[in-house]
Amino acid sequence: MSPVGQGRALPRTSLRVCSGILAAALAVLAATRAFPSYTEVKPVLEVQRDRLPAALQNANEARWLAWSRQHDKAIRARLDQGDLDSMVNLLLYGTSFTRQPRVRMEGITEASKSGVLRARVDDLVAGLRSPGDNQRLAFLRELVRAKGLDPEASGFSQQAGMFLYKNLLRVIEERRTLAERAAADRSRAQPADPASLLDRSSLFADRGVSLDTGLFPNFAIEQTLRDLKKRGVLRDGQVSRVAVIGPGLDFVDKNEESAYDYYPQQTLQPFALYDSLLRLRLARSNALSLTIFDISSRVREHIRRAREQAARNIGYTIQLPRDQNRPWPPDLVAYWRAVGDQVGTAVAPIVPPEIFPGLETRAVKVRPEVVLACEALDLDIVLERLHLRADARFDLIVGTNIFVYYDPFEESLALENAGAMLNSGGLLLTNDRLPAGPASSIGLAGVTIVSYDTAGMRGREAVGWYRKQ
Repeated sequence: MSPVGQGRALPRTSLRVCSGILAAALAVLAATRAFPSYTEVKPVLEVQRDRLPAALQNANEARWLAWSRQHDKAIRARLDQGDLDSMVNLLLYGTSFTRQPRVRMEGITEASKSGVLRARVDDLVAGLRSPGDNQRLAFLRELVRAKGLDPEASGFSQQAGMFLYKNLLRVIEERRTLAERAAADRSRAQPADPASLLDRSSLFADRGVSLDTGLFPNFAIEQTLRDLKKRGVLRDGQVSRVAVIGPGLDFVDKNEESAYDYYPQQTLQPFALYDSLLRLRLARSNALSLTIFDISSRVREHIRRAREQAARNIGYTIQLPRDQNRPWPPDLVAYWRAVGDQVGTAVAPIVPPEIFPGLETRAVKVRPEVVLACEALDLDIVLERLHLRADARFDLIVGTNIFVYYDPFEESLALENAGAMLNSGGLLLTNDRLPAGPASSIGLAGVTIVSYDTAGMRGREAVGWYRKQ
Protein backbone atom coordinates (compact mmCIF):
# COMPACT_ATOMS: atom_id res chain seq x y z
CA MET A 1 0.00 0.00 0.00
CA SER A 2 1.43 3.35 -1.01
CA PRO A 3 -0.14 6.46 0.54
CA VAL A 4 -0.21 9.46 -1.75
CA GLY A 5 -0.44 12.93 -0.23
CA GLN A 6 -2.33 13.69 2.95
CA GLY A 7 -5.33 11.63 4.02
CA ARG A 8 -8.64 13.36 3.46
CA ALA A 9 -12.33 12.57 3.46
CA LEU A 10 -13.86 10.80 0.49
CA PRO A 11 -15.44 13.14 -2.07
CA ARG A 12 -19.22 13.20 -2.38
CA THR A 13 -19.22 11.13 -5.57
CA SER A 14 -17.29 8.36 -3.82
CA LEU A 15 -19.63 8.51 -0.85
CA ARG A 16 -22.62 8.02 -3.15
CA VAL A 17 -20.94 4.99 -4.72
CA CYS A 18 -20.17 3.53 -1.29
CA SER A 19 -23.73 4.04 -0.09
CA GLY A 20 -24.93 2.02 -3.06
CA ILE A 21 -23.25 -1.12 -1.74
CA LEU A 22 -23.67 -0.42 1.98
CA ALA A 23 -26.91 -2.35 2.38
CA ALA A 24 -25.47 -5.51 0.83
CA ALA A 25 -22.34 -5.29 2.96
CA LEU A 26 -24.34 -4.76 6.16
CA ALA A 27 -26.52 -7.77 5.39
CA VAL A 28 -23.44 -9.99 5.13
CA LEU A 29 -21.84 -8.53 8.27
CA ALA A 30 -25.07 -9.03 10.22
CA ALA A 31 -25.35 -12.69 9.19
CA THR A 32 -24.68 -15.40 11.75
CA ARG A 33 -21.50 -17.43 11.21
CA ALA A 34 -21.92 -21.00 12.43
CA PHE A 35 -21.11 -24.64 11.89
CA PRO A 36 -23.90 -26.31 9.89
CA SER A 37 -26.16 -28.52 11.95
CA TYR A 38 -25.99 -32.30 11.91
CA THR A 39 -29.26 -32.35 9.95
CA GLU A 40 -27.71 -30.11 7.28
CA VAL A 41 -24.58 -32.25 6.85
CA LYS A 42 -26.17 -35.69 7.29
CA PRO A 43 -26.55 -36.25 3.51
CA VAL A 44 -22.81 -35.58 3.08
CA LEU A 45 -21.94 -37.96 5.93
CA GLU A 46 -24.01 -40.69 4.32
CA VAL A 47 -22.43 -40.28 0.87
CA GLN A 48 -18.91 -40.02 2.31
CA ARG A 49 -19.35 -42.73 4.97
CA ASP A 50 -16.36 -44.73 3.67
CA ARG A 51 -14.10 -41.66 4.13
CA LEU A 52 -15.35 -40.46 7.51
CA PRO A 53 -12.93 -40.06 10.42
CA ALA A 54 -13.46 -42.45 13.30
CA ALA A 55 -15.03 -39.74 15.46
CA LEU A 56 -17.88 -39.37 12.95
CA GLN A 57 -18.80 -43.03 12.69
CA ASN A 58 -22.37 -43.36 13.99
CA ALA A 59 -22.48 -39.59 14.32
CA ASN A 60 -25.18 -37.53 15.97
CA GLU A 61 -25.60 -33.80 16.62
CA ALA A 62 -23.28 -33.75 19.64
CA ARG A 63 -20.53 -35.78 17.95
CA TRP A 64 -20.74 -33.71 14.78
CA LEU A 65 -20.45 -30.39 16.62
CA ALA A 66 -17.59 -31.65 18.81
CA TRP A 67 -15.68 -32.90 15.78
CA SER A 68 -16.38 -29.66 13.87
CA ARG A 69 -14.91 -27.50 16.62
CA GLN A 70 -11.84 -29.71 16.94
CA HIS A 71 -11.25 -29.99 13.20
CA ASP A 72 -11.70 -26.26 12.66
CA LYS A 73 -8.82 -25.71 15.08
CA ALA A 74 -6.74 -28.29 13.21
CA ILE A 75 -7.35 -26.59 9.86
CA ARG A 76 -6.42 -23.19 11.26
CA ALA A 77 -3.27 -24.65 12.80
CA ARG A 78 -2.09 -25.58 9.30
CA LEU A 79 -1.50 -21.87 8.63
CA ASP A 80 1.52 -22.11 10.89
CA GLN A 81 3.24 -24.67 8.68
CA GLY A 82 2.29 -22.64 5.62
CA ASP A 83 4.13 -19.67 7.15
CA LEU A 84 7.20 -21.85 7.64
CA ASP A 85 6.96 -22.86 3.97
CA SER A 86 6.91 -19.17 3.05
CA MET A 87 10.02 -18.69 5.18
CA VAL A 88 11.81 -21.34 3.10
CA ASN A 89 10.62 -19.70 -0.14
CA LEU A 90 12.06 -16.39 1.07
CA LEU A 91 15.32 -18.10 1.97
CA LEU A 92 15.68 -19.47 -1.57
CA TYR A 93 14.25 -16.66 -3.68
CA GLY A 94 14.22 -13.47 -1.61
CA THR A 95 16.27 -10.45 -2.69
CA SER A 96 15.34 -7.91 0.00
CA PHE A 97 17.75 -9.27 2.63
CA THR A 98 20.73 -10.49 0.60
CA ARG A 99 22.84 -9.89 -2.50
CA GLN A 100 23.43 -13.60 -3.03
CA PRO A 101 22.00 -15.19 -6.20
CA ARG A 102 18.68 -16.96 -5.89
CA VAL A 103 18.68 -20.74 -5.47
CA ARG A 104 16.49 -22.99 -7.56
CA MET A 105 15.17 -26.09 -5.86
CA GLU A 106 16.95 -28.31 -8.37
CA GLY A 107 20.17 -26.37 -7.77
CA ILE A 108 20.33 -26.71 -3.99
CA THR A 109 23.18 -29.22 -4.04
CA GLU A 110 25.35 -26.94 -6.18
CA ALA A 111 24.39 -23.89 -4.06
CA SER A 112 25.39 -25.79 -0.93
CA LYS A 113 28.78 -26.77 -2.36
CA SER A 114 29.51 -23.23 -3.55
CA GLY A 115 28.59 -21.63 -0.24
CA VAL A 116 25.70 -19.61 -1.69
CA LEU A 117 23.10 -21.42 0.40
CA ARG A 118 25.06 -20.92 3.61
CA ALA A 119 25.51 -17.23 2.78
CA ARG A 120 21.75 -16.82 2.23
CA VAL A 121 21.03 -18.54 5.54
CA ASP A 122 23.46 -16.22 7.32
CA ASP A 123 21.93 -13.15 5.65
CA LEU A 124 18.39 -14.19 6.53
CA VAL A 125 19.38 -14.84 10.15
CA ALA A 126 20.94 -11.37 10.26
CA GLY A 127 17.72 -9.96 8.83
CA LEU A 128 15.70 -11.66 11.57
CA ARG A 129 17.91 -10.03 14.15
CA SER A 130 17.47 -6.57 12.62
CA PRO A 131 14.49 -6.52 10.24
CA GLY A 132 14.26 -2.73 9.96
CA ASP A 133 11.18 -1.77 7.93
CA ASN A 134 11.14 -5.07 5.98
CA GLN A 135 7.58 -6.40 6.52
CA ARG A 136 8.48 -9.96 5.69
CA LEU A 137 11.49 -10.12 7.99
CA ALA A 138 9.51 -8.51 10.81
CA PHE A 139 6.82 -11.17 10.46
CA LEU A 140 9.37 -14.02 10.38
CA ARG A 141 11.12 -12.56 13.42
CA GLU A 142 7.89 -12.97 15.40
CA LEU A 143 7.31 -16.39 13.86
CA VAL A 144 10.66 -17.79 15.05
CA ARG A 145 10.15 -16.09 18.41
CA ALA A 146 6.90 -18.04 18.76
CA LYS A 147 8.94 -21.19 18.06
CA GLY A 148 11.12 -20.46 21.08
CA LEU A 149 14.01 -18.71 19.31
CA ASP A 150 14.92 -15.36 20.87
CA PRO A 151 16.50 -12.98 18.31
CA GLU A 152 18.15 -11.11 21.19
CA ALA A 153 19.82 -14.20 22.68
CA SER A 154 23.53 -14.86 22.16
CA GLY A 155 22.99 -18.29 20.60
CA PHE A 156 20.27 -17.15 18.20
CA SER A 157 22.36 -17.26 15.01
CA GLN A 158 23.25 -20.93 15.36
CA GLN A 159 19.77 -21.97 16.49
CA ALA A 160 18.02 -20.00 13.75
CA GLY A 161 20.38 -21.38 11.12
CA MET A 162 19.59 -24.95 12.19
CA PHE A 163 15.88 -24.08 12.22
CA LEU A 164 16.08 -22.80 8.62
CA TYR A 165 17.97 -25.87 7.39
CA LYS A 166 15.50 -28.21 9.12
CA ASN A 167 12.54 -26.58 7.43
CA LEU A 168 14.35 -26.48 4.09
CA LEU A 169 14.90 -30.24 4.23
CA ARG A 170 11.24 -30.76 5.12
CA VAL A 171 10.09 -28.65 2.16
CA ILE A 172 12.46 -30.48 -0.22
CA GLU A 173 10.96 -33.82 0.79
CA GLU A 174 7.39 -32.46 0.56
CA ARG A 175 7.98 -31.10 -2.94
CA ARG A 176 9.33 -34.47 -4.06
CA THR A 177 6.13 -36.12 -2.84
CA LEU A 178 3.94 -33.43 -4.40
CA ALA A 179 5.73 -33.79 -7.75
CA GLU A 180 4.97 -37.51 -7.75
CA ARG A 181 1.29 -36.86 -6.97
CA ALA A 182 1.04 -34.21 -9.68
CA ALA A 183 2.62 -36.55 -12.23
CA ALA A 184 0.10 -39.25 -11.30
CA ASP A 185 -2.75 -36.77 -11.78
CA ARG A 186 -1.44 -35.79 -15.23
CA SER A 187 -1.20 -39.42 -16.26
CA ARG A 188 -4.85 -39.95 -15.32
CA ALA A 189 -6.09 -36.89 -17.22
CA GLN A 190 -8.39 -37.82 -20.09
CA PRO A 191 -8.12 -35.59 -23.18
CA ALA A 192 -11.69 -36.42 -24.14
CA ASP A 193 -12.96 -35.25 -20.75
CA PRO A 194 -11.92 -31.64 -20.00
CA ALA A 195 -13.33 -31.94 -16.49
CA SER A 196 -10.60 -34.47 -15.66
CA LEU A 197 -8.22 -31.49 -15.31
CA LEU A 198 -10.13 -30.65 -12.13
CA ASP A 199 -8.97 -33.91 -10.53
CA ARG A 200 -5.93 -32.97 -8.47
CA SER A 201 -6.14 -35.70 -5.81
CA SER A 202 -6.33 -33.25 -2.90
CA LEU A 203 -2.72 -32.49 -3.80
CA PHE A 204 -1.90 -30.43 -0.67
CA ALA A 205 -4.19 -32.23 1.80
CA ASP A 206 -1.31 -32.95 4.22
CA ARG A 207 0.61 -29.73 3.65
CA GLY A 208 0.56 -26.41 5.49
CA VAL A 209 -1.99 -23.90 4.24
CA SER A 210 -0.04 -21.32 2.28
CA LEU A 211 -0.98 -17.74 1.40
CA ASP A 212 0.67 -17.84 -2.06
CA THR A 213 -1.00 -15.69 -4.68
CA GLY A 214 -0.32 -14.64 -8.24
CA LEU A 215 -1.69 -13.43 -11.57
CA PHE A 216 -2.43 -16.71 -13.37
CA PRO A 217 -5.54 -17.77 -11.37
CA ASN A 218 -7.09 -14.35 -11.96
CA PHE A 219 -6.51 -14.64 -15.69
CA ALA A 220 -8.20 -18.05 -15.61
CA ILE A 221 -11.19 -16.61 -13.76
CA GLU A 222 -11.58 -13.73 -16.23
CA GLN A 223 -11.45 -16.17 -19.15
CA THR A 224 -14.09 -18.29 -17.42
CA LEU A 225 -16.35 -15.30 -16.80
CA ARG A 226 -15.94 -14.32 -20.45
CA ASP A 227 -16.92 -17.86 -21.46
CA LEU A 228 -19.94 -17.84 -19.15
CA LYS A 229 -21.17 -14.58 -20.64
CA LYS A 230 -20.69 -15.89 -24.17
CA ARG A 231 -22.75 -18.97 -23.29
CA GLY A 232 -25.48 -16.84 -21.75
CA VAL A 233 -24.96 -18.27 -18.27
CA LEU A 234 -24.17 -14.77 -17.00
CA ARG A 235 -25.66 -11.52 -18.31
CA ASP A 236 -24.81 -7.83 -18.18
CA GLY A 237 -25.27 -6.37 -14.71
CA GLN A 238 -26.28 -9.72 -13.19
CA VAL A 239 -23.61 -9.86 -10.48
CA SER A 240 -23.87 -7.63 -7.42
CA ARG A 241 -22.82 -9.75 -4.44
CA VAL A 242 -19.52 -11.65 -4.69
CA ALA A 243 -17.30 -13.63 -2.32
CA VAL A 244 -13.68 -14.72 -2.63
CA ILE A 245 -12.35 -17.64 -0.58
CA GLY A 246 -8.74 -17.31 0.55
CA PRO A 247 -7.35 -14.68 -1.84
CA GLY A 248 -3.87 -14.93 -0.34
CA LEU A 249 -1.15 -12.45 0.52
CA ASP A 250 1.88 -12.00 -1.72
CA PHE A 251 4.70 -12.88 0.71
CA VAL A 252 6.89 -14.69 -1.82
CA ASP A 253 5.73 -17.38 -4.25
CA LYS A 254 6.94 -20.98 -4.09
CA ASN A 255 7.93 -20.82 -7.79
CA GLU A 256 11.02 -18.81 -8.62
CA GLU A 257 9.44 -17.42 -11.82
CA SER A 258 6.80 -15.61 -9.74
CA ALA A 259 8.73 -15.06 -6.50
CA TYR A 260 9.35 -11.40 -5.70
CA ASP A 261 9.80 -9.59 -2.39
CA TYR A 262 11.02 -6.18 -3.53
CA TYR A 263 7.58 -4.59 -2.99
CA PRO A 264 5.28 -4.55 0.06
CA GLN A 265 2.99 -7.48 0.69
CA GLN A 266 -0.23 -7.25 -1.29
CA THR A 267 -3.42 -9.12 -2.06
CA LEU A 268 -4.52 -9.27 -5.68
CA GLN A 269 -7.54 -11.48 -6.28
CA PRO A 270 -10.30 -9.32 -4.75
CA PHE A 271 -9.37 -6.34 -6.92
CA ALA A 272 -8.63 -8.45 -10.01
CA LEU A 273 -12.05 -10.10 -9.75
CA TYR A 274 -13.80 -6.77 -9.23
CA ASP A 275 -11.86 -5.49 -12.26
CA SER A 276 -12.90 -8.44 -14.45
CA LEU A 277 -16.57 -8.13 -13.54
CA LEU A 278 -16.54 -4.47 -14.57
CA ARG A 279 -14.55 -5.11 -17.76
CA LEU A 280 -17.04 -7.76 -18.87
CA ARG A 281 -20.01 -5.58 -17.79
CA LEU A 282 -21.25 -8.36 -15.55
CA ALA A 283 -21.45 -5.90 -12.66
CA ARG A 284 -21.85 -2.17 -12.10
CA SER A 285 -19.25 -0.45 -9.95
CA ASN A 286 -21.84 1.33 -7.84
CA ALA A 287 -23.71 -1.89 -7.12
CA LEU A 288 -21.00 -4.45 -6.37
CA SER A 289 -19.97 -5.67 -2.92
CA LEU A 290 -17.18 -8.20 -2.39
CA THR A 291 -16.74 -10.33 0.73
CA ILE A 292 -13.44 -12.03 1.49
CA PHE A 293 -13.56 -15.29 3.48
CA ASP A 294 -10.24 -16.14 5.08
CA ILE A 295 -9.07 -18.02 8.16
CA SER A 296 -5.80 -16.05 8.13
CA SER A 297 -5.76 -13.12 10.53
CA ARG A 298 -2.87 -11.68 8.48
CA VAL A 299 -5.06 -11.43 5.38
CA ARG A 300 -7.99 -9.98 7.30
CA GLU A 301 -5.79 -7.43 9.04
CA HIS A 302 -4.22 -6.47 5.72
CA ILE A 303 -7.67 -5.77 4.25
CA ARG A 304 -8.71 -3.87 7.38
CA ARG A 305 -5.71 -1.54 7.10
CA ALA A 306 -6.39 -1.02 3.40
CA ARG A 307 -9.97 -0.03 4.21
CA GLU A 308 -8.79 2.37 6.90
CA GLN A 309 -6.62 4.13 4.36
CA ALA A 310 -9.42 4.08 1.77
CA ALA A 311 -11.70 5.83 4.25
CA ARG A 312 -9.13 8.64 4.18
CA ASN A 313 -9.27 8.65 0.36
CA ILE A 314 -5.97 6.78 0.00
CA GLY A 315 -5.93 4.13 -2.72
CA TYR A 316 -4.32 0.69 -2.64
CA THR A 317 -1.37 0.09 -4.95
CA ILE A 318 -0.73 -3.29 -6.54
CA GLN A 319 2.57 -4.14 -8.23
CA LEU A 320 2.39 -6.28 -11.39
CA PRO A 321 5.80 -7.62 -12.47
CA ARG A 322 6.22 -9.76 -15.59
CA ASP A 323 9.34 -11.63 -16.64
CA GLN A 324 9.75 -10.93 -20.36
CA ASN A 325 12.14 -13.87 -20.66
CA ARG A 326 9.27 -16.21 -19.80
CA PRO A 327 6.98 -16.91 -22.78
CA TRP A 328 3.35 -16.00 -22.19
CA PRO A 329 0.50 -16.50 -24.66
CA PRO A 330 -0.88 -13.27 -26.20
CA ASP A 331 -4.15 -13.44 -24.23
CA LEU A 332 -2.24 -13.59 -20.95
CA VAL A 333 0.01 -10.68 -21.93
CA ALA A 334 -3.06 -8.66 -22.92
CA TYR A 335 -4.66 -9.44 -19.56
CA TRP A 336 -1.49 -8.36 -17.71
CA ARG A 337 -1.50 -5.04 -19.60
CA ALA A 338 -5.17 -4.42 -18.81
CA VAL A 339 -5.67 -5.75 -15.27
CA GLY A 340 -6.61 -2.97 -12.91
CA ASP A 341 -7.71 -0.43 -15.51
CA GLN A 342 -11.37 -0.74 -14.43
CA VAL A 343 -10.71 -0.26 -10.72
CA GLY A 344 -7.85 2.23 -10.65
CA THR A 345 -5.24 4.22 -12.50
CA ALA A 346 -1.71 3.45 -13.59
CA VAL A 347 1.06 4.77 -11.34
CA ALA A 348 4.84 4.50 -11.40
CA PRO A 349 5.87 1.00 -10.29
CA ILE A 350 8.56 0.25 -7.74
CA VAL A 351 11.86 -0.24 -9.57
CA PRO A 352 12.96 -3.89 -9.20
CA PRO A 353 16.50 -4.87 -8.17
CA GLU A 354 19.16 -5.28 -10.86
CA ILE A 355 19.02 -9.04 -10.34
CA PHE A 356 15.87 -9.00 -12.51
CA PRO A 357 17.13 -7.57 -15.83
CA GLY A 358 14.22 -8.90 -17.89
CA LEU A 359 11.46 -7.77 -15.57
CA GLU A 360 8.76 -5.50 -16.99
CA THR A 361 6.67 -3.80 -14.35
CA ARG A 362 3.29 -2.13 -13.97
CA ALA A 363 1.50 -0.70 -10.96
CA VAL A 364 -2.13 0.29 -10.43
CA LYS A 365 -3.60 2.39 -7.64
CA VAL A 366 -7.04 0.98 -6.83
CA ARG A 367 -9.70 3.61 -6.13
CA PRO A 368 -10.71 4.02 -2.47
CA GLU A 369 -14.37 3.24 -3.15
CA VAL A 370 -13.38 -0.13 -4.64
CA VAL A 371 -11.34 -0.97 -1.56
CA LEU A 372 -14.27 0.01 0.66
CA ALA A 373 -16.51 -2.33 -1.32
CA CYS A 374 -14.34 -5.23 -0.05
CA GLU A 375 -14.85 -6.60 3.45
CA ALA A 376 -12.89 -9.48 5.05
CA LEU A 377 -14.58 -12.01 7.36
CA ASP A 378 -13.19 -14.91 9.38
CA LEU A 379 -14.79 -18.05 7.93
CA ASP A 380 -13.56 -21.63 7.51
CA ILE A 381 -15.32 -22.70 4.29
CA VAL A 382 -14.90 -26.39 5.15
CA LEU A 383 -16.77 -26.16 8.44
CA GLU A 384 -18.60 -22.86 8.55
CA ARG A 385 -21.21 -20.90 6.65
CA LEU A 386 -23.07 -17.63 6.94
CA HIS A 387 -26.80 -17.90 7.49
CA LEU A 388 -27.88 -15.25 5.01
CA ARG A 389 -31.29 -13.88 4.13
CA ALA A 390 -32.40 -14.98 0.68
CA ASP A 391 -31.94 -11.46 -0.70
CA ALA A 392 -28.39 -11.23 0.73
CA ARG A 393 -26.95 -14.43 -0.72
CA PHE A 394 -24.11 -14.32 -3.22
CA ASP A 395 -24.42 -14.34 -6.98
CA LEU A 396 -20.85 -15.59 -7.37
CA ILE A 397 -18.20 -17.23 -5.16
CA VAL A 398 -14.61 -17.73 -6.36
CA GLY A 399 -12.05 -20.06 -4.78
CA THR A 400 -8.87 -20.88 -6.73
CA ASN A 401 -6.11 -23.18 -5.42
CA ILE A 402 -8.03 -23.54 -2.15
CA PHE A 403 -9.82 -26.87 -2.11
CA VAL A 404 -6.67 -28.71 -3.20
CA TYR A 405 -5.62 -28.40 0.46
CA TYR A 406 -8.45 -30.68 1.59
CA ASP A 407 -9.52 -34.31 1.22
CA PRO A 408 -12.72 -35.36 -0.61
CA PHE A 409 -14.81 -35.41 2.57
CA GLU A 410 -13.71 -31.89 3.48
CA GLU A 411 -14.29 -30.77 -0.11
CA SER A 412 -17.85 -32.10 0.06
CA LEU A 413 -18.50 -30.12 3.23
CA ALA A 414 -17.03 -26.98 1.64
CA LEU A 415 -19.21 -27.37 -1.44
CA GLU A 416 -22.37 -27.56 0.67
CA ASN A 417 -21.34 -24.53 2.74
CA ALA A 418 -20.70 -22.52 -0.42
CA GLY A 419 -24.02 -23.68 -1.87
CA ALA A 420 -25.88 -22.57 1.24
CA MET A 421 -24.57 -19.03 0.73
CA LEU A 422 -25.43 -18.77 -2.99
CA ASN A 423 -28.71 -17.57 -4.35
CA SER A 424 -30.70 -19.73 -6.76
CA GLY A 425 -28.69 -20.01 -9.97
CA GLY A 426 -25.58 -18.63 -8.26
CA LEU A 427 -22.16 -19.94 -9.25
CA LEU A 428 -19.05 -21.21 -7.47
CA LEU A 429 -15.93 -21.05 -9.67
CA THR A 430 -12.94 -23.20 -8.72
CA ASN A 431 -10.12 -25.14 -10.37
CA ASP A 432 -10.82 -28.27 -8.31
CA ARG A 433 -13.42 -31.03 -8.54
CA LEU A 434 -15.72 -30.98 -5.52
CA PRO A 435 -17.76 -34.13 -4.81
CA ALA A 436 -21.50 -33.49 -4.82
CA GLY A 437 -23.95 -36.02 -3.43
CA PRO A 438 -27.32 -36.96 -4.96
CA ALA A 439 -29.16 -34.74 -2.47
CA SER A 440 -26.86 -31.74 -2.99
CA SER A 441 -28.42 -28.46 -4.11
CA ILE A 442 -25.23 -27.53 -6.00
CA GLY A 443 -23.26 -29.46 -8.60
CA LEU A 444 -20.84 -29.17 -11.50
CA ALA A 445 -22.64 -27.48 -14.40
CA GLY A 446 -19.71 -27.05 -16.78
CA VAL A 447 -16.01 -26.48 -17.28
CA THR A 448 -13.97 -23.77 -19.00
CA ILE A 449 -10.55 -24.75 -20.32
CA VAL A 450 -7.89 -22.03 -20.21
CA SER A 451 -4.88 -22.61 -22.45
CA TYR A 452 -1.38 -21.33 -21.77
CA ASP A 453 0.09 -22.73 -24.99
CA THR A 454 2.70 -20.60 -26.71
CA ALA A 455 6.23 -21.03 -28.04
CA GLY A 456 8.25 -22.71 -25.29
CA MET A 457 5.31 -23.02 -22.94
CA ARG A 458 2.45 -25.51 -22.89
CA GLY A 459 -0.27 -25.97 -20.36
CA ARG A 460 -3.99 -26.00 -19.69
CA GLU A 461 -6.10 -25.27 -16.68
CA ALA A 462 -9.72 -26.08 -16.01
CA VAL A 463 -12.16 -23.94 -14.04
CA GLY A 464 -15.34 -25.68 -13.02
CA TRP A 465 -18.59 -23.81 -12.53
CA TYR A 466 -20.84 -25.23 -9.84
CA ARG A 467 -24.41 -23.96 -10.01
CA LYS A 468 -26.88 -23.68 -7.14
CA GLN A 469 -30.26 -25.14 -8.04
